[in-house]
Amino acid sequence: MEIAPSSSRFKLYDQLELLEFPDKYVVKPVDSPHEGFSVDRRDGNIKPLDDNTSSGNATKVSTVFGVAGTIRLLAGTYLFVITSREEAGTFLGFPIFRVTAMKFLPCNGNLRFATAQEKKDEAYFRTLLQALETTPGLYFSYETDLTVNLQRRCKLAVGWTSKPMWKQADPRYVWNWHLLEELIECKLDGFITPLLQGNILSLSSVSILLGLFIYIYQVAELQLTNTPSVISLISRRCTRRLGTRMWRRGANLEGDTANFVESEQIVEINGFKFSLLQVRGSIPLLWEQIVDLSYKPQLKINKHEDTPKVVQRHFHDLSQRYGEIMVVNLTDQHGAEGELSKAYATEMARLPNVRYVAFDFHHICGTTNFDNLGVLYEQIGDEFEKQGYFLVDAEGNILEEQKGVIRSNCIDCLDRTNVTQNYMAQKSLNLQLQRIGVLDSAECVSMFEDDYTKFRTIWAEQGDEISLQYAGTYALKGDLVRYGKQTVSGAIKDGISAMSRYYLNNFQDGVRQASSDALDLISGRYTVGTNSPSQLQPIGGSQPSFLPVASALLIGGVTVTSFTIHQAGRNTQQYLASALWAGVTAGVVAMIKANGRHLCSRPRLCHLI
Repeated sequence: MEIAPSSSRFKLYDQLELLEFPDKYVVKPVDSPHEGFSVDRRDGNIKPLDDNTSSGNATKVSTVFGVAGTIRLLAGTYLFVITSREEAGTFLGFPIFRVTAMKFLPCNGNLRFATAQEKKDEAYFRTLLQALETTPGLYFSYETDLTVNLQRRCKLAVGWTSKPMWKQADPRYVWNWHLLEELIECKLDGFITPLLQGNILSLSSVSILLGLFIYIYQVAELQLTNTPSVISLISRRCTRRLGTRMWRRGANLEGDTANFVESEQIVEINGFKFSLLQVRGSIPLLWEQIVDLSYKPQLKINKHEDTPKVVQRHFHDLSQRYGEIMVVNLTDQHGAEGELSKAYATEMARLPNVRYVAFDFHHICGTTNFDNLGVLYEQIGDEFEKQGYFLVDAEGNILEEQKGVIRSNCIDCLDRTNVTQNYMAQKSLNLQLQRIGVLDSAECVSMFEDDYTKFRTIWAEQGDEISLQYAGTYALKGDLVRYGKQTVSGAIKDGISAMSRYYLNNFQDGVRQASSDALDLISGRYTVGTNSPSQLQPIGGSQPSFLPVASALLIGGVTVTSFTIHQAGRNTQQYLASALWAGVTAGVVAMIKANGRHLCSRPRLCHLI
């Protein structure tokens, strides 16, 4: 397997010049100015460059670092470009970049001919594009594909890396796949930049393991202190059921689940490369949890005759890609979560080839007993070790293959799942280093305090990034991953994150950054129609103006009630005023509770399933 650039490897143009003319945009490589294409600013038509295309004086010239696609709305096309980037590290020897700024360039000169309703709809779509411009966690590389895991890469045919980058990529993990269609049709292969949403973290060192105390191995007979080593953690978010936390739960009818993420831990040491895959995803049933201003909205399982087929489709797809599947369900086994868990277990009983393990994380581990995950490992450890990991040597010879994968989930597939995946990754890392003699059978990573902290930190940071993308806040229980226990500062941070999630879920997720609407638009789940009436669902009639009034009445009622109660002992009139304001406050609370669903921000483009 190649780990360095070669003459036969496909490479994207890495620095582009964007020229803005009154009637068109021109994009061309800095190093190959005769290559490139133009986009008409009136109708969005794309043409290759010719001698006349870039003649004249541009009104503005700027540098961009990739073309992420195009999207057609009611009044025309928008060209999507990467305007800023930062190097995030390397992946198998190739530079990786994180997108830090993007921009949609309008090519909608026909907007002036649109109707009033079309202009209104177009304005809403543009707010979604503006939200997408600040989407977090987008990565790309000019020289290698990021969407295919190491085991699959090593099995691909010779010549695979000479194909255009978009052909190398796995579409399910390309965030902007739908936006690339027009560029692909125009055969602009050198410009098409597939974006991966997820997280990529790596730590490298000249000592044996993430910078182990060098003096420990100074006198070791194996002289391992100067062995280069790199540990990378890459998470790939599936695009088939994108959406925010409360507005994308469970599965769709095709068996795709919300918050489905493939996480791969890669260790490079002594010429060997190890890979461990784990996946997470929402419980693959048809269920929802519509926000209604309560802290924990009610879970609702949608009774549907196709539910068994949905579950079967989901696990058939996983088996085709990963082999043997072991499900670890971390949800509570009582209350509302318990009802969902029972329904999940019932469906899993129909799949004899998939092992299902229920582990009540909150009951067994609580908020502080991270080590109690050993109880889970006692149940699944043997099978986990049989699934194994992938191992390839310096010559590209495959020594081990991962035969299966653990699919972990809690309700959100965030906090409890992060802690559990970190624990399993640590167990696998011990086995890997023991396999090549770096550690003996009595040693484990946790014995090296500084390096164990670094290892847990990259897993905690990955958990934060995945949580920011799905829930809008940092992950809870991050201390359990970083330190193995809950700290006071961590408890305060968790409390702030929990309150932030409540606010975002109820009042922002319908239209916020990377919202369900914006993601439905960019993923192609919602297609803009130019010859049909407006399909946008109303934002909620009078609710947006009612909520501030209700909030003001509630706050005012509580304040006045408290004041009049303090004064009530003085005369009957003030006592009656206290009772009156208490009644008004109670009435407002009851009205808000009864209409909670209608007061919350909700998506307008697509249904939940």
